[in-house]
Amino acid sequence: MIVAELPKVSGKLTANAPLAPLVWFKSGGAAEWLFEPKDIADLQGFLRDLDPATPVMALGLGSNLIVRDGGFPGVVVRLGKPFAKVDAVEDTVLDCGGGASGILVSSTARDAAIAGLEFLRSIPGTVGGFVRMNGGAYGGEVKDILIDCDVVLRNGDLATLSAADLHYSYRHSELPDGAIVVAARFRGKPGEPDVIQSEMDRISAAREASQPLRSKTGGSTFKNPDGHKAWQLVDEAGCRGLMIGGAQVSEKHTNFMINTGDATSADIEALGEEVRARVKAKSGIDLHWEIQRVGVKK
Repeated sequence: MIVAELPKVSGKLTANAPLAPLVWFKSGGAAEWLFEPKDIADLQGFLRDLDPATPVMALGLGSNLIVRDGGFPGVVVRLGKPFAKVDAVEDTVLDCGGGASGILVSSTARDAAIAGLEFLRSIPGTVGGFVRMNGGAYGGEVKDILIDCDVVLRNGDLATLSAADLHYSYRHSELPDGAIVVAARFRGKPGEPDVIQSEMDRISAAREASQPLRSKTGGSTFKNPDGHKAWQLVDEAGCRGLMIGGAQVSEKHTNFMINTGDATSADIEALGEEVRARVKAKSGIDLHWEIQRVGVKK
């Protein structure tokens, strides 16, 4: 695809953009095009005029993602600073841009004395990502706090979807294919900033103690099957510390994989599939990926 075939934009378009620096695993190939829109109207116009056959993917902080080594054929949309604002608009309601981080949302809630959003402190992603995935941790889920969200559809239309419209289930929503979340409203409850901060500190300490946060990782690898914990199934199947190439099952938390230095995305994905096979053989349970895998294998 050449530049002349792409719609005119006000934001930034980069050809053959390396994605490894933008994802937590620090592996994988390039995007055919990386688009960083100036504002919602810029994104709408681009998607409206883009060839409908061109694949489009939104990229947040790249935490729950394996970009395969052959890269992504199409356009990766990254929502930058214009989409990273968070404002308290009512006593218990926050208006958040799709590119805002979980840390920014929870900190803004604390400053506005809004409780109930502390768990977002522990989700290593952006509003767009955790609205799509019904992100959750430490007793909270996005479905519990979301009022509605604004999305730009693949045809460029702007729509507002309620939480009910998304038909949330565990780590899943029915957000339309190709839709990009550009804003969301969350409702908490009245609270005391000091108490909210204490809860955020507790969550932060618990994550630090139990997860390999200093490593190149992708967050939780597998969804918890009904009645089971994924990490325990992985551990019982003898996979703690298991390696393929430069990819390793974390010794600290067995539902995390880490890039020990020079892992390819193929190494990481193969390790995940090997873990799934061993868990299936040991317990008869099918583990399902929580990490999204995109792009082309080399």
